[in-house]
Amino acid sequence: MKTSKINSIVLAIIIAVGFSASAFAQNMTARDIVEKVYNRPEGDDMTSILTMTLINKSGSERVRKIKQFTKDFGEIEKSIMFFQSPADVKNTSFMSWTYDDASKSDDQWIYLPALKKVKRISSDSKSDYFMGSDFTYDDLGDRKLDDDTHTLLREETIDGVDYWIIQSIPKDEEYMYSKTITWIRKDNYIGLKKEFYDEDEDLLKILKIKKFEKISGLDIITNSEMENVQKNHKTTMVLSNVQLNTGITASKFSERMMTRGI
Repeated sequence: MKTSKINSIVLAIIIAVGFSASAFAQNMTARDIVEKVYNRPEGDDMTSILTMTLINKSGSERVRKIKQFTKDFGEIEKSIMFFQSPADVKNTSFMSWTYDDASKSDDQWIYLPALKKVKRISSDSKSDYFMGSDFTYDDLGDRKLDDDTHTLLREETIDGVDYWIIQSIPKDEEYMYSKTITWIRKDNYIGLKKEFYDEDEDLLKILKIKKFEKISGLDIITNSEMENVQKNHKTTMVLSNVQLNTGITASKFSERMMTRGI
């Protein structure tokens, strides 16, 4: 089972793994590297405050505060988030269940207070953008390792740091991205940049990791930015008050809790 994600939003789209670079790494295939990325240890559970900032092309900002919880149950990893502010999104909640079984797609639900109803996110809606951000619902899930064909394009050294540059092409020709390209550090397997290309193979979005911190002995990414270069729009994600392995109960991850709130 893949270990717990850093958070529900930057799950499938942040590349990091806690292994030291070593001689054997030179013989790894692109798939080997990505597999280690997917299996990075992040603790049994996590609680944090997420500050999501939406920045439009004129520089105007909308800031949202979110309380979120993630827990690894073995064959299922569950996450839930509760919007705390501003008023127009307060009490909105989102829940995602990711399965270890490669044949099972993620289950996702959203609760909108105005409707007073929990809505399941259909497969047809996975390409929609989440709450006005630059992340789609699919981005919030956990992409399976063998959903893509991974290829090592080249190696680069940037500002004294060595990287593998890996291209991932979806096996499903109908998938929303034609490919992604990720820059993965050789010293700690953290991917500091990931490019997303649209169906016409034009650059659509760029994910950048701005900061990662050592928390309880684990590398946790605490500042990231997704930029939609076609719309000139950005979403920043900053984590604070991160707590690991606090023993979050299973009852936290339910439709009842989504409507009830924290």
